[in-house]
Parts: sequence; structure tokens; C-alpha cells
Amino acid sequence: MPLRETLDRMEALFSSTSFDPGSASLTFKLAGSDFFAEMLMPRLAREIHERAPGIRVQLVDLVPNSYIDSLERYEADMALIPDAEFPDWIDRRAQFRSSFTTIARKGNAAIEAAGIKSGATLPIDLFCDLGHILFSPEGKTKAMGDAALAKIGRTRKVVMTVPVFFGVCRAVSESDHIALVPRQLAERLADLFGLSLYNAPMPLPPALIVGVWHKRATGNPAHRWIRNLIAEILLPLNVGEQPLPNEAR
Repeated sequence: MPLRETLDRMEALFSSTSFDPGSASLTFKLAGSDFFAEMLMPRLAREIHERAPGIRVQLVDLVPNSYIDSLERYEADMALIPDAEFPDWIDRRAQFRSSFTTIARKGNAAIEAAGIKSGATLPIDLFCDLGHILFSPEGKTKAMGDAALAKIGRTRKVVMTVPVFFGVCRAVSESDHIALVPRQLAERLADLFGLSLYNAPMPLPPALIVGVWHKRATGNPAHRWIRNLIAEILLPLNVGEQPLPNEAR
């Protein structure tokens, strides 16, 4: 990023002690997967247009293995990611817990032959025998589904990785493969792609999704206003009755 643009963004975001969203003019860069392009950005676009029309929000791809560095280098103002251990200069706020579901195209030959109805639990042997399409921006062939299977002594067959969820759903819709994806997204896209949803046969705890940012931005009024708006939009996605952890806001 050019030095002038960096300085301009820093000045806009961090120099003031008060914040009026209606008159603000700034850019906020948010790093996250395309899950948020579907589940956050449409509502955020409407809210920003109505409440803060001078704010520009940019959703940028997570850079594998370096999204935390992007916060330190001013390349992103906030990232939306699964909870993890973070450096001590990071602040975070829990956004929602996301459960997972198995998707398959309607008419999947093996599932139909087994007589499994949409909404039911896939038998473990069928689940492991079918090819899996895995969401992985960095091309990894193992994820939390594999860890859950390992706990019961089973493995699955990953036949493809795709860096975006939309592409995972598209590939599943035109094949007899299956995929584990966030349930909220699967329910949103099921009709569009002609997908059926099934329960996974192994325990798969919900993932805690958090917003993370550099502590230098925690007290900034503009940053706080935008991240509170994002949290407000995402909270209805939360599953389960367990309260979210109470962290920096």
C-alpha cells in the first residue's frame, strides 16, 4: 500500500476523538472468507448506505497464514476468523458460533440408493466412502471434519479443495461428492444450488467465529462503531444457548 494512502487511512480512522457516522468519510477494510460476502455484506451495505453513506467498506480475502500480519501492517482493519491463540497486541470480540452440515446435490446417487432423506444423519460408512470437497484457501487437505473423524477412528476421502465456499457449493451441486460447510450458509444457498442438507455422523462442535483487530484501534470511535454494527448483523447467526465470551468491544 502506498505510504500516502496508509497515512490517509490512519488519519481518517484514528485521529479524531468523536465520531459522527452520518458525516464520516473513510475506508474500512475487512478480511474474511466469502461466507461473509453472503451472510454479512448485503445487510452491511444497506446499513452503511442509510446510516453512514460516506464510509466505504472493502471485504478482502484472507491471506493464508498471514492475516494477523495484515492487521499489524495496516492492510486490514479487522478480520473475521475462527477463534485461536493470538498475539498479545490483538483484541477480539466473539461474533457467533457456527454449526456445520453436510451438503449433497439433490438426487445424489449413493445417498438415494441408501434411502437417506434430506435432514437425516448420513451413515458413517457412506459419509467416509463418498468424495469430499473441502473449503481451503491454502489448499490444505485436512480440516476440523478430519479431526472429528479421527476421534472415532475414521477418515474421509478428500477429492478436491476449493478456496471459496461458493465454489464448494457449486462443485457439489454438479457432482456426486459431498462437503461440510457452515449450516447458515448451506441453508441460504440450498435452493440456489439444488442442495440437500444432512447431519454429519460424528460429533462436530460449533466453531466460534471472532472479529480480531490491532489494539491500537480498540478505543477509536469510528472503528468501534463499525465493528459494533458488524457484530449486530452477525449475532443472529449464533447457534446454541451458550452465551458468547465477553471480550473487547
